[in-house]
Amino acid sequence: MTLDIAVLPGDGVGPEVIAEAVKVLKAIGLVYEHTFNFKYGLVGAAAIKEHQTPLPEATVKLCKEADAVLFGAIGDKAYDIDPDAKIRPEQGLLGIRKALGLYTNIRPVIAYPDLLNKSSLKVRQIKDTDIVIYRELTGGIYFGEKNLSADGNTARDVCEYHRYEIERIAHEAFKAAQSRKHKLTLVDKANVLESSRLWRRVVIALSKQYPDVTLEFMFIDNAAVELIKNPKQFDVILTENMFGDILSEEASVIVGSVGLLASSSHGEDHSMFEPIHGAYTDAKNKGIANPIASILSAALLLDHFDLADEAALVRDAVDKSLNLHITTPDLNTKYNNISTSKVGDFIEDFINNPEETNLNFTNIHLGQSTII
Repeated sequence: MTLDIAVLPGDGVGPEVIAEAVKVLKAIGLVYEHTFNFKYGLVGAAAIKEHQTPLPEATVKLCKEADAVLFGAIGDKAYDIDPDAKIRPEQGLLGIRKALGLYTNIRPVIAYPDLLNKSSLKVRQIKDTDIVIYRELTGGIYFGEKNLSADGNTARDVCEYHRYEIERIAHEAFKAAQSRKHKLTLVDKANVLESSRLWRRVVIALSKQYPDVTLEFMFIDNAAVELIKNPKQFDVILTENMFGDILSEEASVIVGSVGLLASSSHGEDHSMFEPIHGAYTDAKNKGIANPIASILSAALLLDHFDLADEAALVRDAVDKSLNLHITTPDLNTKYNNISTSKVGDFIEDFINNPEETNLNFTNIHLGQSTII
């Protein structure tokens, strides 16, 4: 298979983690005789620096012509501390989602057996957790009308949803539930918000088309509590844009690090794959950023093109790295010399030698990620 992949490294640790995802995809290409062509574009603060815009037209064109987009991270502290900044890096991410029509965001949350003790939660609470969050991505308060009064004392952000926006992602979530445990939980705030009441009406109506799926409802404040108290009760979570953003970040507590959570975003014609974490600018160029979320996002890319064996091999390699504690400092306090690139090197080596189980662990810590 030949794929043209647009690569948007972005800001902060984005270029570092995306480099490891590309490294892994190149290894998969060699092993399975695929051709992956990588073409790079600017977005976020990097694009502002070069082009005075967080999303240049050339980047949009690059992504629209590609078969898929691999995205790193976006953001810069210089903009975070300036509430009056009119141009912000995050506008690049929101803009590319809108330009590509990426309305469905899928975020798997899996508690890895080898990392149960890395979570702040009790092992018995999180063991066997396997959730997927379906987050609507191009509507809601993030994209609604925004106003600031002339005197600067009153601000307004509109949360707006249309029926078709809810229907298209709800269908996807119901289908996902059919292939899993046949349970869908709609998370909203229908006791207060009119937009949430529309979500309930639309999803209830659609549920009649999926009689084999049990539909449940939960208010966002309660869902935030239950996700920590008893995450195993959830299978597929369906929710709107901002709620999904918050819940998936919260879910990183379950898995032990936000550096493990991958995501994919889909529209009618385009798809993008990215870790859920931000730019983490304090860690930039220190080699401590966890690349696994980015690598697992690459596995989701392979899934999307029905390359199931290839995606499974990537996940096997990730599992082995976690099992052997070949991880960055966010998960590994025993060995402090395992860098972002060393994690990628190990996973690349495993892909090239999947049958070998006698791993020279000492060499890995000496900087030689070698399977012998």
